[in-house]
Amino acid sequence: MSKLISRTQKAYLAGFLDGDGSVYVQLKPNKTYKYGFQIAMYIVLYQSQKSQKSFEKVCSLIGFGHMRVRKDGILEYIIGTQEGIEKFIKIVDQYVIMKKPQVQLLKKIVALKNQISSQKDFRELAKLIDTFRGLNYSKKRKVHILTP
Repeated sequence: MSKLISRTQKAYLAGFLDGDGSVYVQLKPNKTYKYGFQIAMYIVLYQSQKSQKSFEKVCSLIGFGHMRVRKDGILEYIIGTQEGIEKFIKIVDQYVIMKKPQVQLLKKIVALKNQISSQKDFRELAKLIDTFRGLNYSKKRKVHILTP
């Protein structure tokens, strides 16, 4: 974030996340990672392409992340780096209401991710990540990590 944003703007971003946003974490199988899975964390804001100019102004308050246009005409502003997610959470944390459980769980996952030192630690983190499916409107997918 390159500039200071006001409390009102922070509250607006939190409200935008609550209404037209998503917070999620996935385990993606990937053999190039130490424990065979990539931890993919995202915060995404959505808006119709019809409102692109206004949406770009909102996203410029954030200053990190990237925008993409889906084939169905929906714009997505994606924050997908751990650093960006941590910064965004600091902005909205005290104002977010509806997605407070997801934001709190994501904070916990980020903290635990930074402390992984064994397969057991990773399994515990994976169990925590699986709890996201109960908070979001998502398919009942679950990644099973086999124990050696």
